[in-house]
Amino acid sequence: MANMVNVYLYGKKYEVPDDLTIMEAFEYAGYKLVRGVGCRNGFCGACATVYRVKGDKELKACLACSTKVEDNMYVATLPFFPLVKEGYDIEKAKPDQQIMMQLYPEIYACVGCNACTKSCSQGLNVMQYIAYAQRGDFKKCAELSFDCVMCGICSSRCPAGISHPQVAMLARRLNGKYIAPESEHLNTRVKEIQDGLCTEAIEAIMAKPLEELKELYDHRDIEK
Repeated sequence: MANMVNVYLYGKKYEVPDDLTIMEAFEYAGYKLVRGVGCRNGFCGACATVYRVKGDKELKACLACSTKVEDNMYVATLPFFPLVKEGYDIEKAKPDQQIMMQLYPEIYACVGCNACTKSCSQGLNVMQYIAYAQRGDFKKCAELSFDCVMCGICSSRCPAGISHPQVAMLARRLNGKYIAPESEHLNTRVKEIQDGLCTEAIEAIMAKPLEELKELYDHRDIEK
């Protein structure tokens, strides 16, 4: 028999097993998840969630698919947060400070409260990568924001109204197109795939069990 805990989902009390994730607790309680659910493995950012445990004043943020329930946890999800997404042509955009001033001037209104960093579900130093974006240092901004899953929790806590994930996405695109060195190994492999030379190898990899794929990924050779 599983140990049971009390959780409050959208304000309503449910008793659920303590070994469930928040997402599993919703389903255990009878909710049919059609929004706020995606990869179920902590990568897509669709299940952004805020919660508070009774007796604790701190409001916490997480991804529902990868966070275990706690007793007397009060939960609300953020299946969508209206980030500001400006349009631009990456072929015409230039990797300089002016592009941020033009598209996302609100980053210069950052008050340094660090609420974005404290709320990040991935533990990223969000305020710092925004500081790099302000200076036009897109390489460092791209590196610090690389694991962003676009959940929008940081923006939901920002008093300046900054759309941090979209700023970071622009920085990564500028870095990838204009700043990062071109990967000859990647170009060669793409050409091989287009020519059908890798079909047999790809099919062999797709047939492998998940644990073996994880092992191969964790010990892969990485181009310097």
